[in-house]
Amino acid sequence: MLHHDLLLVIGLLFAASLLTLLGPKLRIAQPILLVLGGLAIAMVPGVPHVKLEPELVFLVFLPPLLYEAAWFTSWRAFWKWKRSILLLAFGLVFFTSLVVAFFTSWLIPGFTLALGFLLGGIISPPDAVAATSVLKGMPISKRATTILEGESLVNDASSLIVFRFALAAVVSGQFVAAEALEQFTVLVLGGIVVGLVIAHAVYFLHRALPTTPSIDTAMTLMSPYIMYIAAEELACSGVMSVVTGGLFLSFRSHAFLDYRARVQATQVWHTVSFMLNALVFILIGLDLPVIVEGLSAKALGEAIGYGLLVSLLVIAVRFLWMYPAAHIPRWLFPSIRRNEQSPGWRGPTLLSWAGMRGVVSLAAALSIPVALPNGEAFPHRETILVITFTVILVTLVGQGLSLPWVVRKLNIGELDAHTPHAEQELELRIRMVRSVVGHIASLPERDARLERVHQHFMSLEQNYLKALEELRDAEQVAMPEDGNRELQRVLIDVQRRSLADARREQAFDAEVLRKMEGQLDLEEMRMNN
Repeated sequence: MLHHDLLLVIGLLFAASLLTLLGPKLRIAQPILLVLGGLAIAMVPGVPHVKLEPELVFLVFLPPLLYEAAWFTSWRAFWKWKRSILLLAFGLVFFTSLVVAFFTSWLIPGFTLALGFLLGGIISPPDAVAATSVLKGMPISKRATTILEGESLVNDASSLIVFRFALAAVVSGQFVAAEALEQFTVLVLGGIVVGLVIAHAVYFLHRALPTTPSIDTAMTLMSPYIMYIAAEELACSGVMSVVTGGLFLSFRSHAFLDYRARVQATQVWHTVSFMLNALVFILIGLDLPVIVEGLSAKALGEAIGYGLLVSLLVIAVRFLWMYPAAHIPRWLFPSIRRNEQSPGWRGPTLLSWAGMRGVVSLAAALSIPVALPNGEAFPHRETILVITFTVILVTLVGQGLSLPWVVRKLNIGELDAHTPHAEQELELRIRMVRSVVGHIASLPERDARLERVHQHFMSLEQNYLKALEELRDAEQVAMPEDGNRELQRVLIDVQRRSLADARREQAFDAEVLRKMEGQLDLEEMRMNN
């Protein structure tokens, strides 16, 4: 049985790899193509039914995917747009759950308000991977990207909390608002505290132990699972724990990972992330036979109809929330008007249309128990599953395929004063090269070799200044080949100190700093090979 499951996983990964290769040719984002591919595979006669186990998603897939997303999120940008992110990650999730609860309890015969909140908690959070994958490479503003990524990081926690309370209300038949609010506070704050405590412990171990790049990489793979399991065992939010710990360790990564560990960990995480995302999205499509199993044609048709109406509702609710959330704080607080440029109507429109649902919603729906504690069948379980699957298809496939067209029509540019990355990279290169020139100039004695190095970096500085004026691509920061290793190492250290100063001054985007650091890592690795 074990070898059968292993072959199935390998087969799915192979199919996902082929579909991913087709994506650029078909101009379809990876998550959308994988879901459609999973649906097509599920329709093939003789293909075994594959059930997406909720425990597999929440324990195996979710922690590393959240951790990787947090790792590559700029803490400074996250904090800058925290108001918008929290309004979506918490406010919109609760508002969506409330509207869905009242709508479905009115629409579906026998559907109680508690079941409505249960469904609302399931379908309220947009997927953490889908939106960023679909929007990758599109000309959208830095503000919109940061808000979407930040929302997707946190909203899983708020939606799963709503789901947990609603499920308890359905099972027990009672709901106490004051007690729920208290538990919610404990879940969120407790998750944050657990994540920070474990992140500090991991940070200390990385710095205190004589680790190797392989051990450092293995520790980064273990950390999200430790954070998630520890928080869940302490009755806190595992999602908040992983997100908080990931943001902290990402912010401090330059202090405890050397160049070899960073290069190796980055490559390993890219591979792990690809495999997990590929499996998750293809499993969504493959789950269709399991979801519709046991439903008559009439019941299935009714459930799909409900799902289409609920899909339209959640899309409309996101639009309804987005515009007031973007503009009312500006009307109420003059400081916001002074510090932030108005997003107008284009920014909220883009964010509204990018609310695609994904695997967390399906996993939450599948985790609904088959029966109540008294032995009765869980009410409307199959209907909830079909509605959830329909909402995922409508938002992920429908909105996802049309999102590039929406972006082109909106023609949305940068909303805030923001130096383009190409220009930031050139400015940072000039700064790093000047640090080397200044270091060599300060040396009391210089031989012919040092003079050649000095001239090399002075020439680079002039090239970069010229490129900055013309906004063209520049050469890489590279060591001249005739310098010895010790000199090369010293000059790389000088550039790293310049990079650290730039990081402390918060004058450059995190992506630019990470790219420059990666180039120095590769240069140092090449030098030591």
